[in-house]
Amino acid sequence: MSSDTSAHPPSRRSFFKEAAAILIGAVVSLIPLASGLFVFMDPLRRKSKAGDFILVASLSAIPEDGLPRKFSVISDHTDAWSKLPPSPVGAVYLRRVGQAVEAFNVVCPHAGCFVDFLPEKKSYLCPCHNSTFALDGKISDPRSPSPRALDKLATEVRNGTEVWVKFQNYRAGEREQIPA
Repeated sequence: MSSDTSAHPPSRRSFFKEAAAILIGAVVSLIPLASGLFVFMDPLRRKSKAGDFILVASLSAIPEDGLPRKFSVISDHTDAWSKLPPSPVGAVYLRRVGQAVEAFNVVCPHAGCFVDFLPEKKSYLCPCHNSTFALDGKISDPRSPSPRALDKLATEVRNGTEVWVKFQNYRAGEREQIPA
């Protein structure tokens, strides 16, 4: 028995039909996929608020004798996909220098430990590796393991009573101030 149904080779027209169907299907599938990726990645494109001025204290809360006082920095935190309620994001030492206010981040530039202020010595001490810093934030002892002085932060006194600090954390262990 022989069969009259023999396989015909595909014609050029059917090849173009299949190619066009695959191309149209790919385009139709990629448009929603690209739109979804754009929406999903949108938070990553937004500009971060790191380094904005944050209200930290009242000017009257800072002693006039030039000695620093530690204040928590409280801010709402927004990352790529969520916004958290106001919570502590760090701390600073504030001190009056004449009419100006000076701010230092409490994090040691050496290893990221919190620096203590010693009022009897009028200096800062990192308890982790004994780095010492003068009242102006500069390294006191040349043998100090800290690669740089305390991280000074920009301040503004607004409305004559509010102290605003441009809060920023920096990478520890680096000679230069590199934002974290």
